[in-house]
Order: sequence, then C-alpha cells, then structure tokens
Amino acid sequence: MKNIQFLKKSLLFVFVGFATSLLQAKDAKEITIYTSSNETFIRPIFEEFTKESGVKVNFISDKGPVLIEKLKAEGKKTSADVFMTVDVGNLWLASEAGLLAPTKSEVIEKNIPSQYREPSNKWVGLSVRARTLFYNPKKVKDSDLKNYEDLATKKWDNRLCLRTSNNVYSQSLVASFIENKGPKETENMVKGWISNLATDVFTSDTLLLEAIEAGKCDVGIANSYYYARIIKENPKFGVKIFWPSDGVHVNIMGGGIVKNSPNKKEAVQFLEWATSAKAQKLFASMNFEYPVNQTAEIDPLVAAWGTFNADKMPLYKAGEKQQAAVQLMDRVGYR
Repeated sequence: MKNIQFLKKSLLFVFVGFATSLLQAKDAKEITIYTSSNETFIRPIFEEFTKESGVKVNFISDKGPVLIEKLKAEGKKTSADVFMTVDVGNLWLASEAGLLAPTKSEVIEKNIPSQYREPSNKWVGLSVRARTLFYNPKKVKDSDLKNYEDLATKKWDNRLCLRTSNNVYSQSLVASFIENKGPKETENMVKGWISNLATDVFTSDTLLLEAIEAGKCDVGIANSYYYARIIKENPKFGVKIFWPSDGVHVNIMGGGIVKNSPNKKEAVQFLEWATSAKAQKLFASMNFEYPVNQTAEIDPLVAAWGTFNADKMPLYKAGEKQQAAVQLMDRVGYR
C-alpha cells in the first residue's frame, strides 16, 4: 500500500513539474529577428535588449535581398518577428512586397524624425550612415572640393574612384539625386562621373578608400563608417573626409515588424527600445554610424569629424526611385 501511495505521489510530482515547465515555456518571451547586419556588431545589441527586457532574441543573418526572399517563401509560417537591414532600398523592397506591418507607436514617433520613418510606419531608421567625399590630401586641397555634382566636372578627369553600380548604396545615392535634382540633371552628373574614373569601379568601399591612399585616384565617394573602421586600426591612414556644405547623402540601417510575426507585442517592444537614446548610442557606436535619435551620443571617433548638413529628403523617396536609378546607371554605362 505504501508503495502505491509513494508511486502516486511520485507521478503527481512529475506531472506538476511537467505542467509547470509547459507554463513557463508558454510564458517565456522571445522574438526572432532576420538581419543583414554583421553578427559581430549586432549580437551585443540583442544581448543588451534581452538583459533589460527579459525577451530572448533569436536571429538569422544574411544579405537583405536573401532575407526578403526567405520571408516571401515562408509566408504565414515564418518565425520572423522583425526584419532589419541596411539601406532604405532594401526596406522599401520589403515594404513593397507586403512583408512588413504598419506599426503605430508614439514612442517611436517621438524618438525618430519623420524623415527616417516610412509614412505608414512600416519601417523605421535605427542608425544613420553618411555617404560622402574622401580625398588624398597629398593631391587634393580641402578647398578644391565642393559637392557630388562637382565630381562630374573636367577638373576631376582621371582622378575619381566609385563603387560598383550593382551595390545598393550606389543605387540609393543616385536615386536621391533623381528625386532632388530630376532625372536629366542626374544622368548628366553620372555620365560625368564615369568619364572621370581613374580606374575600374570597386566592389567595396574599403578597397576604394585604400586606392585613394595608394594614389590610384585622388577622390571618391564612400560610407563614413568604412573610413572609421580603417582609422581605428590605423590613425595615420592617408585619406581625409569632406562634407559637402549643400547637403550630405544619408541612408539608414532600419527595421520593421514582419507582417506575419507570431510575437508582435514583443517585436514592437524591441523597436521602441531600439529607438531609445541608450540603445541608439549602442547602434551607432558598434559600427561607427550616427544615431537617428538626435538626443543620443555620437561615438567620439566619429564626432571628431565635425558636423554636417544631411540631405532633408524623406528617405522612403529614395526607395521609390530605386528602379529608375538602376535603369539610369545602366543607360550611361555605370558598371
């Protein structure tokens, strides 16, 4: 009899433990983020969010377009809650494909200027990246430089370096000019760039900047965080940064809630946290970018370059002009 009672108590103990585990698993909060950001840069940010919120972050890293196709294929069966990627072009593509859900949040609207948000709140900027001019000070004076359009003039013949046209950063730069200056003026500018090339286009901004220092070209266009990575390792790197006074092209790393997210509440919680001043400092400093929340601190290395006037164009418009930009570059022979 005692053995039977002991067995019953043991079974009850096991059942209670199993039921408790199920409840705990049900109550456990977590989200899955699809991100094109480098794991080295993004993991500490996710870990900080988990530390502060208790929400575990699972993430899958790949190129933006690859993740977009993955979301399309998964449809309603996706485990993804947040899509994070570099460049407004990729965010626009995800939005146009119906993969992102409008997210109304007073917190996000307060933290992030409208310029860096999609009009129906399908995505929001999480860090700002400036694509500006760089030059070899042994061959170019600061006073010689003016702006992007000036690089199309004859004085830069055989002196310019560019990144490939199939890179989304190049496409968004041209797309912003189509929006701001019109297709005809932009086409003439890009033709001038191509005429002034000193060498073949580069597959990365890092290679482009190294080519400027090596004397293969005198000036080029690149994202500032690539420059920061180099001078962090080599403070004597022989290239300087230049900010066009009439407006610097900016882009973003941003994110949005996946339309079929199984954990929308926690996904919104993440985006709201990610736009806070504390999180923005982390986002910006991990990759030497600029915070989108204007109350957040800028990394000292980046702050040392001084301030610049960012182009005020709402960034979603660069997304709308992506296809026109690709067609224009192909038309003028920008490879």
